[in-house]
Amino acid sequence: MLLTISWFLIAFLLALLNSTNILIQIETRSEFPWGEVPEDSFILGQLESCVHTLNLVFFPLLFHIGSHYLIIFSSGAAVCDLFLLFFIPFLFQLYASTRGFYGLTKNEHQLRSIRFVNGAVALVVVVVCLEVRVVFHSFGRYIHVPPPLNYLLVTITMLGGAVAAGTYAVGMVSDAFSSLVFTALAVIVSAAGAVVVGFPILFLPLPSIAGFYLARFFTKKSLPSYSAFVVLGSLMVMWFVMHNYWDLNIWVAGMSLKSFCKLIVGSGILAMAIPGLAVLPPKLSFLTEAGLISHALLLCYIENNFFNYSNVYYYGMDEDVMYPSYMVVMTTFAGLAIVRRLSVDHRIGSKAVWVLICLYSSKLSMLFMASKAVLWVSAVLLLAVSPPLLLYKDKSKSASKMKPWQGYAHAGVVALSVWFCRETIFEVLQWWNGKPPSDGLLLGSCILLTGLACIPIVALHFSHVMSAKRYLVLVVATGLLFILMQPPIPMAWTYHSDVIRSARQSADDISIYGFMASKPTWPSWLLLAAILLTLAAVTSIIPIKYIVELRTFYAIAVGIALGVYISAEYFLQAAILHALIIVTMVCTSVFVVFTHLPSASSTKLLPWIFALIVALFPVTYLLEGQVRINKNFLGESGVEDMAEEDNKIATLLAVEGARTSLLGLYAAIFMLIALEIKFELASLMREKIVERGGLRHSQSGQSSLATVPPRLRFMKQRRASTMPTFTIKRMAAEGAWMPAVGNVATVMCFAICLILNVHLTGGSNRAIFFLAPILLLLNQDSDFFAGFGDKQRYFPVTMAISAYLVLTALYSIWEDVWHGNTGWVLILGDLIGYLQSRMSPSLS
Repeated sequence: MLLTISWFLIAFLLALLNSTNILIQIETRSEFPWGEVPEDSFILGQLESCVHTLNLVFFPLLFHIGSHYLIIFSSGAAVCDLFLLFFIPFLFQLYASTRGFYGLTKNEHQLRSIRFVNGAVALVVVVVCLEVRVVFHSFGRYIHVPPPLNYLLVTITMLGGAVAAGTYAVGMVSDAFSSLVFTALAVIVSAAGAVVVGFPILFLPLPSIAGFYLARFFTKKSLPSYSAFVVLGSLMVMWFVMHNYWDLNIWVAGMSLKSFCKLIVGSGILAMAIPGLAVLPPKLSFLTEAGLISHALLLCYIENNFFNYSNVYYYGMDEDVMYPSYMVVMTTFAGLAIVRRLSVDHRIGSKAVWVLICLYSSKLSMLFMASKAVLWVSAVLLLAVSPPLLLYKDKSKSASKMKPWQGYAHAGVVALSVWFCRETIFEVLQWWNGKPPSDGLLLGSCILLTGLACIPIVALHFSHVMSAKRYLVLVVATGLLFILMQPPIPMAWTYHSDVIRSARQSADDISIYGFMASKPTWPSWLLLAAILLTLAAVTSIIPIKYIVELRTFYAIAVGIALGVYISAEYFLQAAILHALIIVTMVCTSVFVVFTHLPSASSTKLLPWIFALIVALFPVTYLLEGQVRINKNFLGESGVEDMAEEDNKIATLLAVEGARTSLLGLYAAIFMLIALEIKFELASLMREKIVERGGLRHSQSGQSSLATVPPRLRFMKQRRASTMPTFTIKRMAAEGAWMPAVGNVATVMCFAICLILNVHLTGGSNRAIFFLAPILLLLNQDSDFFAGFGDKQRYFPVTMAISAYLVLTALYSIWEDVWHGNTGWVLILGDLIGYLQSRMSPSLS
C-alpha cells in the first residue's frame, strides 16, 4: 500500500512537471519597450530548451518503464504502450507550441520541414500502436473481415483518416490539387471503414458518397453537402446499431439495450448535425442552440444512468466499473470548450451559453455524490443561481443591470429551485451526518442555500441598495439560526416527499433503538424570534430608531420572548419564577434599548427600571429555593423512608443548580447593562470633545470676520450660533444617574461572579485574574468614584486582585489553625528561609 501511494505521488509530481515544461520551453523574452529585441535577451538558451524538450518526451516513458519493468516486453500491447508514451508527447510538442523547437534552428523553413517529417513518422507510429492496443484489442468483435485483410483495411481507415485530419488541421488543404487528394482520401477511408464493420457490399456506395460530401463540406463550406453527409451518416449509424445490438435482449445501466441504442443514435445524429447548423446565417442560430442543448441533455441523461449504475455496482459486489469518472470529466470540459469556442465566434447567444454551461457543469456533481437525482438538481440550482453571472455580463450597457422586478423574480426562482431540490439536500445532510437530519436542520439548510445563492444578485446588481443587503443578511442569519438551533417544524412543512418520509419512519431504526421520547424544543422558536428581531432592528429593517412607540413594543416583545425561553428551557419545574424572570427580562430589554436610543422620558424612568431589576434579584433568588423546599418538605407526612430521603437530596441539588443558574443569569444582565452604559458614556464624551473643537474653531474664525464680506460674515455668525447643544444638555441631564447605575451594575456583576467562583471552583485563586477586569467598566460619578479618571481605571483591578489573594491566604491559614493543621508553619518557615537566602548576598 505504501509503495502504491509513493508511486502515485511520484506520478503526480512528474505530471505537474511535464505540464509546466511547455510553458518553460517556449521562447521566453524579456520585455523591452524599445526597438527590436536582441538575441542575447532570451531567457532560455538552446541547451535549456533541448533539456526541457527531452524531459517532456522521455519522462513519461521512463516512469512507465520504472513502474512496469517486469512486463514491458511481455506482449505486443505492452510494447505499443512504450511507443505511445513516447510519440504522443512528441506530437504534442511538435504542434502545441509555435516556437517549441527554436533551440534546434531559427530558420522557419527548416522548422516547418522538421515538424512535417517528424509529425508524419510520429503519426504513423501512433496510429499503428492504437490499432494494436485499442482497435484489435477492444473492438475486434466488430471487425468482420478475415486476416490479413483486416489489418490492411483497418490501417487504411485509421491512417488515412489521421492523415486527412492532420493535413486539414495544419492548413495544407488550400488549392485544387490538395482538395482533390483530400476528397479521394475521404472516399477511400469511408469505404474501407464500411467494409471493416461489415457493411453490405451492395450498399457500399453510401459511405463513399457520405465521405465525398463531408470532404466537399470542409473544402467548399457547402451546407447542402453537409446535410447529405448527415443523412447518409445517420443511416449508416442506424444500420450499425441495429445489426449489432438490436436483437440482444439485455439490460444495460437499468435500461433495455434497445432504449440505450435509441439514445446513442439520437445523440450521434445531433452530434453530426451541429457542425452544419453552426455555419447557418445568424438568423438561424436558434437551430444550433436547440441542437446543442438537446445533445447536452441526452449526454447528461446517458452519463447519469451509466455512472450512477457503475457506482452502485462499484460499491457493491461487482468490481467492474461501467463508466469511469475520467470520462465524465473529459466530456464535461470538451463540452465547455466547444461552448466557449462557439460563443467567441458568435455562433450561439448568451442564453444558450448559460444553459449549456449549467448542464455541462452539473455533471461534475456526480463525482461527489452517488445519487441519480444529483445531476438534475445541480442543473436546476445552477440555472437558478447563474443568471446574474452569465446573462448580465456586459457592464457597459444599461441592460446589464437588473431591474427591481427582475431581482425579485430571480430571488423567487432561486427559492423555488432550492425547495424543489430539498430531497437531494436531505440526502447530502444524511450522508454528512450519518443519520437523517432534523426538520430544523433541513429547513435551515434550504434557507441558507437560498441566501447564499442570492448573493450574486445583490453584489453585482443591487450593491447600491442598502435594503437589499439588509434583507440578504437577515435571510442568511435565519438559515444559520435554524441550523444551529434546529427548532421543531410541523410535519406538513417537510414531509411532502417520499424519500424524507421513508427516512424518518425507518423500521430498522425503530427495531434497533426503539421509540425515544424527545425533549420539547418549542422554546427555541422564541430565542430565534428574539435574535431575528434584534438583527432586524440593528439593520434598520424595523425603524425603531425613529418611532418611540415601535421601540417600546420591540423592547417588550424581545424581553417577553427571552423571558419565556429562559423560563421554559432552564426553570421548567419552578412555575412561580416564570413571572419574575419574564419581568426581569422585559425590564432589561427596555433599559438597554432606551439607553442606546433614548426618548424624552428615558432619564426619568430608566433609573427606576434599573432599581426594579436590582430588587428582583434577591427576591427571585430566595423565592426559588423556598417555594421548592416548602413544596417538597412541608407537604410530606408519615414515616420517612429511603425514597423520601432521596427525593429531598434531589430537591436540594435541584435548588442549588437553579440558584446557580439564576446567579449566572443576573451576572449576564448586570454585565450587559454595565457595558451599554460604558459605551454610551464614551460616545457622549466623544461628542462633547468634537463639539468643543467646533466651538473653538468658530470662535477663532470670528477674529477674522473683518476681512470677510458682510454676507459671508452673517452666514458664519448664524452657523456658529446654531451649533447643536443637545449633547451638552444631555450630559448634564444624564450625568447624574448613568455613571452611578453603571457602577452599581459593575459591582453587582463582579460580586455575583465571585459567588459563582466559590460555588463552581471552590474559590480558585486563578479565577480572580479573569474576573477582576470586569471592574474596568467603572465610571466616574459624583458619589462613590468622584476622582476616578482614565489614569486610575486600573487601580480597582489591581486592588481587587491583591485583596482577594490576601484574604484567601488569611482564610487558608485560619482554616489550618482552626483545624489544628501545623503544616502552614513549615511552609511559612521555608518561605522565610528562602527569602533570607536571596536577600543576604545583596545586603553583603
